[in-house]
Amino acid sequence: MERQLTDSPSVPAHVSIVGAGRLGTALAGALRAAGLDVHGPTGRGEPVPRADAVVLCVPDGDIAEAAHAAAGAAPLIGHCSGATPIAGLGPGAFGLHPLQTFAGGEGPERFRNAGCAVAGATPDALATAAALARALGMRPFEIEDSGRAAYHAAASIASNFLITLEDAAERVAAGAGLDPGQARELLAPLVRSTVENWAARGPERALTGPIARGDEATVVTQREAVAEAASELLAPLVGSTVENWAARGPERALTGPIARGDEATVAAHREAVAEAAPELLTLFDELAERTRALAGVVA
Repeated sequence: MERQLTDSPSVPAHVSIVGAGRLGTALAGALRAAGLDVHGPTGRGEPVPRADAVVLCVPDGDIAEAAHAAAGAAPLIGHCSGATPIAGLGPGAFGLHPLQTFAGGEGPERFRNAGCAVAGATPDALATAAALARALGMRPFEIEDSGRAAYHAAASIASNFLITLEDAAERVAAGAGLDPGQARELLAPLVRSTVENWAARGPERALTGPIARGDEATVVTQREAVAEAASELLAPLVGSTVENWAARGPERALTGPIARGDEATVAAHREAVAEAAPELLTLFDELAERTRALAGVVA
């Protein structure tokens, strides 16, 4: 049963951030901007300064080691993984996963109005995670360990696979004489509007284009164009991530477990999809494989 997210206890005054990657750097800067005393981000092997709470911004496979190294530095220790359970972090464990994409160089505004999955081993730990989320301007919601795989799979499909689709669009646009930069510049407003329509209306009412209106003659023409420009996209797949893709291109915008080679998390995602929507498995597998190719990762 989901517990009510309260406003107490107050935001911890002193926070140590462990992990100097994209998220750790952005989180440290945003918490400082919110008025907290922030230590770090500290890197691998560096001592963790004492604080009211320690936040681990490290790869999923390094969480246990980082938590062990931070033991005793604070009564509350949490991680920023969407997929990893908080069980095993200790009695003051909490989770704080911004439902947002970080490609590097983002400021505090990237956190504002984003959702944030929170968890806590105790009511106080949960409330602390929620208070940190609110201090960043995010909207906290509780995720229990049993639902993490499905939650994180949904986030990866919505964010990481979108980059894979836009990379495909760039490649097909080459058939019209557009280079990748031109394609991004021209397609980005369309992608932004499409995402806004989906968010406001839901998928059924947001869907437009020749398939939605039953214009099969145009669909056939499009298929022929794909076959000529990028035939490898034909089978079995036919037809704040948006901002990263538009500004950086697909290779630099791509984030998530596939991009970092975390196949254990990808496998957990696949199991969650198989349980929640088995009819999407073929689509999931194809998008995952194309995302690996885009990221230069071998399964």
